[in-house]
Amino acid sequence: MLREDIQINTVPVGELGIIPLVSCSEMGRQVDSYISSWRKHRESDYKDSLALAGYKKDSYLIKAANPRFGTGEAKGIIYESVRGKDIFILVDVCNHSITYSLCGKTNFMSPDDHFQDLKRIIAAIAGKAKRITVIMPFLYESRQHRRTARESLDCAMGLQELYAMGVENVITFDAHDPRVINCSPLKGFETIRASYQFLKGLCKNVGDVIFDADHLMMVSPDEGAIDRSVFFASVLGINMGMFYKRRDYSTIVDGMNPIVAHEYLGADINGKDVIVVDDMISSGGSMIDTASDLKERGARRVFIFSTFGLFTNGMEKFDKAYEKGIFDKILTTNLTYQSPELLTREYYISVDMFKYISYLIDTLNHDASIGDLLSPASKIKELISNYNARA
Repeated sequence: MLREDIQINTVPVGELGIIPLVSCSEMGRQVDSYISSWRKHRESDYKDSLALAGYKKDSYLIKAANPRFGTGEAKGIIYESVRGKDIFILVDVCNHSITYSLCGKTNFMSPDDHFQDLKRIIAAIAGKAKRITVIMPFLYESRQHRRTARESLDCAMGLQELYAMGVENVITFDAHDPRVINCSPLKGFETIRASYQFLKGLCKNVGDVIFDADHLMMVSPDEGAIDRSVFFASVLGINMGMFYKRRDYSTIVDGMNPIVAHEYLGADINGKDVIVVDDMISSGGSMIDTASDLKERGARRVFIFSTFGLFTNGMEKFDKAYEKGIFDKILTTNLTYQSPELLTREYYISVDMFKYISYLIDTLNHDASIGDLLSPASKIKELISNYNARA
């Protein structure tokens, strides 16, 4: 049975309302399409109850905007009532494709701009919604999650701002360090990984992967990604290895200690396919170094899984690495903005997450458990079993 066919017998928290900021307009459109389709065909014992008024609609999108003045200052506007509604706000703080006019000049929106617009929309709601949930796939300032010197704690500060404004839940994906929720332990915070969707994308696009310990390994590119690799290795029943970054702590470049070398710890990878998994690809230098080292150690193929493909320095570095055979496929999600040039690369596989987000919103609106959505181990085993049977 498909999950959308499962009957949910709990009464919704409130009438559903979805507000996609301009950074998430396509995500909002597709999520809205999924949920409206499911609910038109869903039967319920409460379908004639006032509690389900507005349950079946052609669209749950609420029109909102962040117009700007000539100085670049902005405001949040909501064009319809949100009183008593269960509101879900979608925002992609990494969408760098959106522009606005600043004193007559074109300016690209930064993560700070997106976060401020999010707060403006929450302020426009003015406490009239029954509940507010923010779905922010890339957690704002998630890499500034701890203090190692006299520096700001931007991620914790951002979360505290949202909670103080009345947000009940924040849903993010693959947070750089989920312990950031310690800043406000009494509020809702979920960090979700796309483990099943990554393997689904690999199985769909590569037809000859052998999922056993003799032919496949997981490798963590650094210490911070170990738990991601451990999960995959445990569910798939394969071995794993890891790299750790040896840094020069006597020097600081761009606010960080430069990496001197990537040291490998783990079993022999000669002749095996290798999956490298991490939360993000930023400039991509570390990931290419890791893949290059794996090839030098005899890896047959290298598949790269990364929740967020930011590619901040463009695609040229990856194009050259692919031509040299350093890696075979890169899989990242569509949770953040994907540039047109990225989507044209033959080595790139886009992992669709919009239906999954629709499941989350539909279930949470009913105040039902999302435990099965957060723990995909059984679905992964079923996926691999079907893949092996097909082969």
